[in-house]
Amino acid sequence: MVLGLVVAGRVALRPMFRGVAHTGSPELFVAACLLVVLATGLATMAVRLPMELGLLAETEFRRQIEVTIDPFKGLLVGVFLISVGMSLDLGHILADAPKLLAAAAVLVAVKLLLIAVLTRAFGLRWGTGLQAGLLLGPGGEFGFVIFGLARAEQVIGPDAARFPLLLTAVTMACIPFLSAFGRTLARRARAPASPVMDPALLDAIAADATPRVIIAGFGRVGETVAALLDVHHVPYVAVDNDPDRVAAVRRTRTNVFWGDLAREDLLHRLHIDTARALVVTMSNHAASDRLVATARALRPDLLIVVRARDAQHAAHLYRIGATDAVPETIEASLQLSEAVLVDVGVPMGPVIATIHEKRAAMQAEIRAMTPGAKVRPLGRRRLRDMLARG
Repeated sequence: MVLGLVVAGRVALRPMFRGVAHTGSPELFVAACLLVVLATGLATMAVRLPMELGLLAETEFRRQIEVTIDPFKGLLVGVFLISVGMSLDLGHILADAPKLLAAAAVLVAVKLLLIAVLTRAFGLRWGTGLQAGLLLGPGGEFGFVIFGLARAEQVIGPDAARFPLLLTAVTMACIPFLSAFGRTLARRARAPASPVMDPALLDAIAADATPRVIIAGFGRVGETVAALLDVHHVPYVAVDNDPDRVAAVRRTRTNVFWGDLAREDLLHRLHIDTARALVVTMSNHAASDRLVATARALRPDLLIVVRARDAQHAAHLYRIGATDAVPETIEASLQLSEAVLVDVGVPMGPVIATIHEKRAAMQAEIRAMTPGAKVRPLGRRRLRDMLARG
């Protein structure tokens, strides 16, 4: 049977699926996939081999086949889990509740310890190990297969299989709560090491009252802003809440620190009272909103430039105190338009003028959504000066 499957997979399936593909019928392709899956499963089951033994991976159509059968896989897994749940006796769960809770605690604790130690041995952080251990600590759906098959083959009796099945079900039901707890532990365990939050360097910046630009968030956008500030010799200090990212960039940039800029004490240590500007580039828009509101309350005259999600978010940022808000969607559409106009042969000068006029019109629309906010459109004199400088 194994030899027949190998030969069929390499010889018969390729011309079969090639012919189906030539028809261009997605329904026929789905039918062919299901036919092969079911025929293979029944053939292997007939000789007491695992029904899951497949041969679709032997063809060049395997990627499309994976996509085609993926919804069926999800549906069948759902049916399997529902059938397992319907086979559990709630009365037994209530009767064995103390033993089940104790066994669940032991199972999760032992697997958590093993997985956390192994992940640490492979060089990962303790926080990652704790999170992985809590995710993998409960039983898995393969336990249902093992104990169900053992019971069906009379390797173990029904009473002996009942408790492990109940234990697997109870621990799997706790996965969402253990996952949330694991994320909390991972965040707390990812406390910055000394190379990330260097007290001496931070104290040196706190003692130096040189007016700087404060960059909140040091991802791709924040790093680009910092690079352009370096070109024009504008001093800055950057803060990000991802310790791994900060540790990576501090090899070349010593003025990047880990921290939460929503805390007023950190803003004071970075001299927000004398800062030239605050640039908020964080992708977490809720955190951006909190930072803008906090910074505006601490210093009413501070220049605050914020990365916004869209026009509505930009209007909200203006309402809570941003000086300038740059919507990602609008800027992407303007850059795309500029590239198209230049590529089709429109001179660069008129293109720049058109793009800036369009940006000013969009800013005016955002300003109309935000009565009283100070949105600064690009004036014609400023535009002529920019064009004159090339």
